[in-house]
Amino acid sequence: MAKKLFVGNLSWNVDDNGLRDAFVPFGEVTEAKVITDRNTGRSRGFGFVTFEGDEDAEKAIEALNDTDLDGRTIKVNVALEKNRDRDRDRGGYGGGGDRW
Repeated sequence: MAKKLFVGNLSWNVDDNGLRDAFVPFGEVTEAKVITDRNTGRSRGFGFVTFEGDEDAEKAIEALNDTDLDGRTIKVNVALEKNRDRDRDRGGYGGGGDRW
């Protein structure tokens, strides 16, 4: 089963390929994506890496969390599933849901 990891505190210089290259030694990476700003195209400083297997993902977390990647100490952990229904129930804007 695939497991997605969150990778935070990325250097602005790390792109999708650089992110993939850092994680490939730990197993089969099915996707590596640095999240970019919609307007500027510049990295937002975080990304996601998806591994084919759970064991490989766990090895990557243990090996890479709190290590240096391109001059920055990265944070690596299991990505939390975004719950769009929950966000919509609260108004979707993080504000008070009782305005209506």
